[in-house]
Amino acid sequence: MRNKREIIAGTAAFGLTSIAALALYSKNKPLSTVQYVELDKYLGKWYEIAAFPQSFERGCSHTVAEYAKNKDGSIQVTNTCVKDGKIKVAKGKATVTDTKTNAKLAVQFQWPFTGKYWIIGLAHDYSYALVGHPNRKYLWILGRKSHMDSQTYNHLITLAANKDFDVRNLVKTDQS
Repeated sequence: MRNKREIIAGTAAFGLTSIAALALYSKNKPLSTVQYVELDKYLGKWYEIAAFPQSFERGCSHTVAEYAKNKDGSIQVTNTCVKDGKIKVAKGKATVTDTKTNAKLAVQFQWPFTGKYWIIGLAHDYSYALVGHPNRKYLWILGRKSHMDSQTYNHLITLAANKDFDVRNLVKTDQS
């Protein structure tokens, strides 16, 4: 028969293992998207309000993404920002990977590399969007205007946190 100390140690180890497993499950659970995106409404100009820092945006301010439909049904992506006093432009192409929702896209700026662009939050009037990657290492808060009111911003931060993004990594984008 096990003594009391072994039982307590085993229970503590089980507790830590359970917490670790829960954290791992939470990080690896599927990322839910919005139910449906009307692509024609989504097209146009979006201002980056905040994002997780990424090497390809280092030193950028006034970051804007513009989406337009190509003849082949794909979406032309044009990202611009100001870096070192100069306008920096990156052009890419996005394709819908989930036609049931239109909320999952693959974006390619350089062949053969693609990135997942999942719309995980969207205003009913398409005035703001929350975009992330299922690995939760990429997150963007986008708005149709260069500035967002604090109530909407805080709502999107809460939504991202509820989807297991580490919102402490969010950095507001200079749009002044």
